[in-house]
Amino acid sequence: MRVDKYLWCIRYYKTRSIATAACKKGAVRLNGESIKPSKEIYPGDELLVRKDQINFTLLVLDIPSSRIGAKLVDQFRKDTTPEEAFKNVELLSYAKKYYRKKGTGRPSKKDRRDLEDFTGSGSE
Repeated sequence: MRVDKYLWCIRYYKTRSIATAACKKGAVRLNGESIKPSKEIYPGDELLVRKDQINFTLLVLDIPSSRIGAKLVDQFRKDTTPEEAFKNVELLSYAKKYYRKKGTGRPSKKDRRDLEDFTGSGSE
């Protein structure tokens, strides 16, 4: 089975075209090598999928005949992603909370003055 179709069948990507684009960008590796979307995969292969800033490590257990339900995914792959990968994403989310919230509009004059006072780069 093609690797893009496999990733779509086991529900790592919503559509096959998104899975194909991920393969073309180099976000999918097979046994440590960057691959094309048409590369055939077999049981026992190891896939590295970079999605949402997480490097998922998957072991191909079996090849599904078509797209499967979410409850059956574990029959066809084994997720060996280390826990540190998920902790790194959690740390990134903490860093993003310090930025302005979306939808609060442009910074006001008071915001600008506060920022200049903080950085010490006001007009002097």
